[in-house]
Amino acid sequence: MKFRTEIGEVKGGFAISHDDRIVMLGSCFSDNIGSRLEAEGFTVTHNPLGPLYNPASIARITARGGRPYRTEDLIEYQGEWHCLDMAWRYHDTDRDRLLERINADYLPLADAIDRCTVLILTMGTARVYIHGGITAGNCHKLPASMFEQRDLRVNEIYETLTKALPAGKRLIFTLSPVRYPSYGLACDSLSKATLRVALDDVCRDTGADYFPAYEIINDDLRDYRFYAADLKHPSEVAVEYIYQHFADAYFDNATRQRAAECHRAYLRGLHRQITNTTDE
Repeated sequence: MKFRTEIGEVKGGFAISHDDRIVMLGSCFSDNIGSRLEAEGFTVTHNPLGPLYNPASIARITARGGRPYRTEDLIEYQGEWHCLDMAWRYHDTDRDRLLERINADYLPLADAIDRCTVLILTMGTARVYIHGGITAGNCHKLPASMFEQRDLRVNEIYETLTKALPAGKRLIFTLSPVRYPSYGLACDSLSKATLRVALDDVCRDTGADYFPAYEIINDDLRDYRFYAADLKHPSEVAVEYIYQHFADAYFDNATRQRAAECHRAYLRGLHRQITNTTDE
């Protein structure tokens, strides 16, 4: 007797090995998987600018092409400068100091995107907040009155992503299983559905892969015990379960063996060596 429907075998459209350079951008779920890949010895860059949730902001970063950030990319509010393309930590009373910090983090990311062989983009929401005609990656706790709020439509997401995808990369899209109940559950469900339809169209027309992280949580695990205490983010057990499906989809036997060896070495490194401090 079965009490849940399992996702079954997930087949990737290509293989990933330790020879690959991987970049992951998107919601905080990118960091969950990116950290696991790091622990297993892969060369991976994940969300160095902080999490990005909507497809327009993710596309803005991938399409920027390594152009350094300048004054015109910032906004000023009550004596502080902000870069809305990235996380809240990118604000400062000193404009030039802020630009130096931004470019110290962004330019290596741009180089990583240019050099990567695998690009994994995780979409979290179709809802966007627009200031001055530009979609904010993060609203920086600024007044809501400064932003126009709306939901992107399927065709907008499709056009935004297809225009921003760098050439020559193996691409994987995922839909973040992180829930956004602050929008209202009905609105969050609609947002996820809109993203899912758009990503299906993008994958069909570009040859990109779709990895079903969202479906694994919602249609396979289907239980609040697989969420963290906030009931929004997947638990560590859920992330591990999703990662194992990812590994099954994209790693061959040799890669899995090397990943396991690297992970054992990583775990050993977490244990501090105990030294004998007893006086003799």
